[in-house]
Amino acid sequence: MSDGFDELFVEFSQELRSVGLVIGSDDVISFCQAAAELDPTDVMDIYWSGRTTLIRRRDNIPTYNAKFQEFFLDISETETDQRKVKIKASVSTTATLEVPNVEEGQPGDSEEESKMGFMAATNDLWRSKAFAECTPQELASLRKMISTLRLSPPIRKTRRLQSVSKGTRLDMRKMVRETMRAHGEPRELFYNKRKEKLRTIIFILDVSGSMADYSRNLLQMAYSARRANAKVEVFCFGTRLTRITKLLSKRSPDEAMEQAGASVLDWDGGTRIGDSVRTFIKDWGRTRVGRGSIVIICSDGLDRGDPAVLAKAMEELARIAYRVLWMNPHKGDALQFVPNTMGMMIADPFIDEVVSGHNLKSLEEFSRKLTAIR
Repeated sequence: MSDGFDELFVEFSQELRSVGLVIGSDDVISFCQAAAELDPTDVMDIYWSGRTTLIRRRDNIPTYNAKFQEFFLDISETETDQRKVKIKASVSTTATLEVPNVEEGQPGDSEEESKMGFMAATNDLWRSKAFAECTPQELASLRKMISTLRLSPPIRKTRRLQSVSKGTRLDMRKMVRETMRAHGEPRELFYNKRKEKLRTIIFILDVSGSMADYSRNLLQMAYSARRANAKVEVFCFGTRLTRITKLLSKRSPDEAMEQAGASVLDWDGGTRIGDSVRTFIKDWGRTRVGRGSIVIICSDGLDRGDPAVLAKAMEELARIAYRVLWMNPHKGDALQFVPNTMGMMIADPFIDEVVSGHNLKSLEEFSRKLTAIR
């Protein structure tokens, strides 16, 4: 296990022994192995790994809950153990453990389970807070929340047909064949409908210096979308375009982000939107990946490239893609957004919709809007 989390879990097991719980060395090894198979930085994964491997008696659960709360969650703001700080940051809000009532004879004892409780007011506050205004600990928690977003690609109908048991469209070919087999007396009706398939979603993320406050969180959203569905392609650009789709297939988000950052050599550099979009069209736009897809460009529109190149590239992209969406964090909560950068002004005639991505609430609204596209 990386970053010394196994030593931390051994220390937690010793804390449990100090309050009278009987825990063997094999139990501790099983605990560390279980946490390593899950996410050793996620507080819920740690809780259930320890709960299932270290606790054998139901009446020990309240003691386990209290010690878990004290060891992992009730830490001060000056805590020096970065492992605990990272685990605490995995909860989206101030968390407490709700200890179940385990007194015998009360109804519902067999179904009652302990769970993590969260303060909804703080949760809502963070959801509406701009990424640029968040502290590093708040950003770490928000990224955990972003990882739960489910960006489902919209469905489109194809030209191919498939047989169905009931419908409104008769399958005339099959009807004719069955009629001939039955010597002119068909015994049942047959129907078909057009097949449906998912549209490809393409993220083109600006990772230049002007997007530093937002690019890591938007990349987390793209990672979550890619992990949930294979019909997602992800590109990053600064002065040039880099495809990172395969890198985001890693199980660990931290590992995926680290490798993606290492592969994009112009991270936090300048911006050439037109050249990057032109590269996308040349290498992927005219393939099955690009045609009929939903392209989401995440950028503030600050461009150092040739305006004529951007205008031509956006015009061609609008012809190839089914929808072109532009996510600009500087839009904020404004209902009426007027482009105020050269890149946005040039691209505006070829954009179907400008959306915001400055906080978690705007990303949640965007995920619902994306699924509803038809």
